[in-house]
Amino acid sequence: MDLNEIMQQAAGLQAKMKAMQEKIAEMEAEGVAGAGMVKVALNGKGYAKRVSIDRALMKPDDVEIVEDLVAAAINDAKSKLETQAAEEMKSLTAGLPLPPGMKLPF
Repeated sequence: MDLNEIMQQAAGLQAKMKAMQEKIAEMEAEGVAGAGMVKVALNGKGYAKRVSIDRALMKPDDVEIVEDLVAAAINDAKSKLETQAAEEMKSLTAGLPLPPGMKLPF
């Protein structure tokens, strides 16, 4: 493989990376906590799009519980997004001769 071929592959990879980043940005994941009583939807960039809280939790004595459930739902959604993004990255880098442990983007 000569330098020209390597440069062409790098340019192709760069275009694929950009497309993958756009696809990831369009992803959405919903995190759930409290047996579905709290739901949070995050976009692919990790920003909240929606929050849903069951009205049964809307009691002054339950504020701390609601706060904990919202945090848990956000963390659940974030974990799901990371898994989706990792799958996208795996499909992008399939077949590339990357050294073990090397991750993209750099």
